Amino acid sequence: MKNITIGQYYPADSIIHKLDPRTKLFSTVAYITVLFMVRSVWGYVAALAALLVVIFVSTVPPRYLLRGLRTIFFFIIITAVLNIFFTREGEVLFTLGFLHVTQGGLFHAGRMVFRLILLISGSSVFTLTTTPTQFTDAIEFVLKPFTKIGLNAHQFAMLMTLTLGIIPSLIESTDKIMKAQMARGASFDTGGLIKKAKSMIPVLVPLFVSAFMRAEDLATGMEARCYRGAHGRTKMRVLKFKIRDLIAFFLIAGFCVLVVKI
Repeated sequence: MKNITIGQYYPADSIIHKLDPRTKLFSTVAYITVLFMVRSVWGYVAALAALLVVIFVSTVPPRYLLRGLRTIFFFIIITAVLNIFFTREGEVLFTLGFLHVTQGGLFHAGRMVFRLILLISGSSVFTLTTTPTQFTDAIEFVLKPFTKIGLNAHQFAMLMTLTLGIIPSLIESTDKIMKAQMARGASFDTGGLIKKAKSMIPVLVPLFVSAFMRAEDLATGMEARCYRGAHGRTKMRVLKFKIRDLIAFFLIAGFCVLVVKI
């Protein structure tokens, strides 16, 4: 559970942290989009090199990104296996019963795994270098045009931020509940699948109760501070693009063109 890095923020005084959250959001979306447009090995090498540079500049410890990858390790393995055995392209290397492993299958499996790793790592850099408040402001700015069709951009952004913000608290509560149950003799890693599922019931019940109580306390706190949505609200820190954001836009645009052309 501690390997989940979604919703966590790593405080630091780096250039990446100081960038406007809208710049980081657009850059992350552009990076993810480009990953699905890469067709060559050198394109993936360039994408990896760009990500490593950003990680180095952000001063975020690589262990945080590795912890985030552990949570999707099983999904990565499943993706690789499906691509290896169900892609029928190229020369057949060897056969396992009715399953055929081809050169194309290995290539597609490697490409998909590498793409997933880059995608998750790039998204993690954005969340680790952006505070929940900055994240809310960025999402609200992006969704503002949709207010014309009835979407409340502020409430939607606030909902996303609160959801991401409560994930670390739920992880901590889950860890405490499991340790308390283990101290009373409970076991979560023995028996078959059904037994393991049943052993999680004493954890899920108090976890849901704790989550509802936390949500009620949060709602009470927001009401006590006279929160009424976006109407009439002002911001303590108004987002403003600076020179470094303009430079970041040029860099990400150059990166996208380079990767697509390779």
